[in-house]
Amino acid sequence: MAPQIKFVEICAPEIAQKAKPGQFVILRIGEGGERFPLTMADWNKNKGTISIVFQEVGVSTKKLGKLGVNDKIDNLLGPLGCPSDIKNYGTAIVACGGVGTAAAYPITKGLKEAGNHVISIIGARNKDLIVLEEEMRKVSDEFYLCTDDGSKGQKCFPSNVLKMLLDKKLPIGIVYVIGPPMMMKVTSAVTKPYGVKTVVSLNPIMVDGMGMCGACRITVGDKTKFACVDGPEFDASIVDFDELIKRLKIYPDEEKLSMEYQQKEGAI
Repeated sequence: MAPQIKFVEICAPEIAQKAKPGQFVILRIGEGGERFPLTMADWNKNKGTISIVFQEVGVSTKKLGKLGVNDKIDNLLGPLGCPSDIKNYGTAIVACGGVGTAAAYPITKGLKEAGNHVISIIGARNKDLIVLEEEMRKVSDEFYLCTDDGSKGQKCFPSNVLKMLLDKKLPIGIVYVIGPPMMMKVTSAVTKPYGVKTVVSLNPIMVDGMGMCGACRITVGDKTKFACVDGPEFDASIVDFDELIKRLKIYPDEEKLSMEYQQKEGAI
């Protein structure tokens, strides 16, 4: 779909029957492979398939990216996580960035089907990293596209477009913000002065995905939550983003060693 971003459709009839916007699955590839969670971008109950869009950044996602038609995934578990609270809010804004657009798509689609006037904002570093543009356009009443370098759409960030819309004093019922942690932090901060309900999806911090490893602990208000079992969606106004971003930097050395070892072994 874009440099290092791939799309896979997986035959998983039981998961497809029960999947809802905001939920994710856990995959394991190969003997001794790690468990890793990915959000579902779409599903088809009639075909019995689920679709996943992912970025090849680590060992497991690179292994997933090497699979071809009719290859098998050793383990697939889902749907997991609490579904999005989809209902008619009147006007709903979905601001997403990068591969976060894949997680935002089923939520946007669900909000549209619930009767909302849906405004979508897609952001990316450049035009080559934009994914699911046409799909998002089809389920949006208003659509905005922006890139950091101005190579397509407006040269700005999703937060800039969001502020512009909020300044119009539209009757906005909810704002969803999905993307890289820093993007969610900055974009969510824009809505605070306006008092608009804002929800973020904290998928990037999940590791085990079952609430057992504790790596996805986050502070929401005055409480400790697990992104995988209590979320992945939370009230953006009370999420401690600084703690979230700090926790994401725990394992870079181990990730680097794993990547080097797997490349040496010819596994990726």
